[in-house]
Amino acid sequence: MNDRRGHVRTAAGTATDAAREALGPVRHVRTDVLDIAYHEVGPADGRPVVLLHGWPFDPVGSYGAVAPALARRGYRCYVPYLRGHGETRFRHARTFRSGQQAALGADLLAFLDALGTPRALFAGYDWGGRAADVAAALWPERCAGLVSVNGYLIQDLSAARTPLPARTEYGYWYFFYFSTERGRKGLTEDREGLARVVWKYNSPQWRFTEAEFARAATLWGNPDYVDVVIHGYRHRLDAAPGAPEYAELEARLREQPTIVVPSVTLDGDADGVIPWTDGSGYAAHFTGPWKHHVVPGAGHNVPQERPDAFTDAVVEADALGD
Repeated sequence: MNDRRGHVRTAAGTATDAAREALGPVRHVRTDVLDIAYHEVGPADGRPVVLLHGWPFDPVGSYGAVAPALARRGYRCYVPYLRGHGETRFRHARTFRSGQQAALGADLLAFLDALGTPRALFAGYDWGGRAADVAAALWPERCAGLVSVNGYLIQDLSAARTPLPARTEYGYWYFFYFSTERGRKGLTEDREGLARVVWKYNSPQWRFTEAEFARAATLWGNPDYVDVVIHGYRHRLDAAPGAPEYAELEARLREQPTIVVPSVTLDGDADGVIPWTDGSGYAAHFTGPWKHHVVPGAGHNVPQERPDAFTDAVVEADALGD
């Protein structure tokens, strides 16, 4: 029994190490606001793809299988750590630790500028999917194609105080929790406990390993993690003001801009927080070439749970632009 448990831990650890090695070393690039940590995989002359992780997940787990698969198909993959996560740091103490959607989208644009990459495919889920959607909508000339889990993720802040169906509100429990000082204290004191509940609830069929969870937990020690996460959830509920430097972008996002670039949207049919749909509810937001797929067995973290489906979606979004 003990030998068997030890073997399982070793196998899980080996898989985790393999995912980390597949993405290569952590690199850094500077923008005006951030020192962004990221991984880079694939041929130097490959078609660039930016793969964006969600909360509370990590880029290595999310894309440890996707990025190498895309690299084998000739893509150059960039896998950044979002603000407040991992080794990504704010450059200046005076900068407000915003987690609002405009900040995430602006970070993606600045990341491309710092890399010297004029145009790339954007692909992500959760916070990363929102960053991708925002950047694709506001700066379509920089986006060659889009993959977005759960469809159109640009928040309609004009409706932030309008109740949603009870089933949806139930899944958003941590949004409301983080809007209280009790929630801030809870996140500060028990980051892993909260994340474990979110992982299990949002992806009820996913059998993640303790090694995968432990690797992701290393990101949450970032000194700005709590401030960024709390502000992100409060801002989306109109419970906290945005940073002044993003006011103009947020005004544009309040108009719910359409996404004109070639796009593929995905829903996991086992998503515990956002029930899967046929995509018709947000189809009007995608005015360019668009495809929607439901991914069997996937929860909220589609690239980690079904890397094959996510990889295929990136290739499909690229082909839609041909």
